[in-house]
Amino acid sequence: MRTIKRALSTLIPTLALVFGLQATTLAETIEVQDAYVRAVPPGQPSSAAFMSITNHSGNDRALLAAESDKAEVVELHTHRMEDDMMRMRQVEQITLPAGETVTLEPGGLHVMLIGLTETLAPGNQVELTLGFDDGGNQTLSLPVKRIDPNAMPMHQ
Repeated sequence: MRTIKRALSTLIPTLALVFGLQATTLAETIEVQDAYVRAVPPGQPSSAAFMSITNHSGNDRALLAAESDKAEVVELHTHRMEDDMMRMRQVEQITLPAGETVTLEPGGLHVMLIGLTETLAPGNQVELTLGFDDGGNQTLSLPVKRIDPNAMPMHQ
């Protein structure tokens, strides 16, 4: 799946150039704010990234993938209530409705970093590249922050 997404991320902008389509830059349409990665104790195999993503365009968009050299695998996830229990599940994409902000937060949508390659301590930085449906990418440098588990919202 990752190979297909990478191929599409190269193909779409190329087709736009070949057919003379006007392309807007990602920075003009997608804005990421308040992004950070959850700090974890040594030996913890996974963490998560949270942020607010605003789609300033007039069209629905989608976040399709993410990558980081701090994790072996990076996936898009959500929490869902199943059988009276909150469970984390991978999602294919995170829809970004036109003109709206989608918040990735503890207990809801988030970017999961699995198989951490180093301990993520407060004050560290994590480079995270987001891949969007138009083939564009946005690379961010996210601070690592401690999260108060008592402050986590519970979504249903």
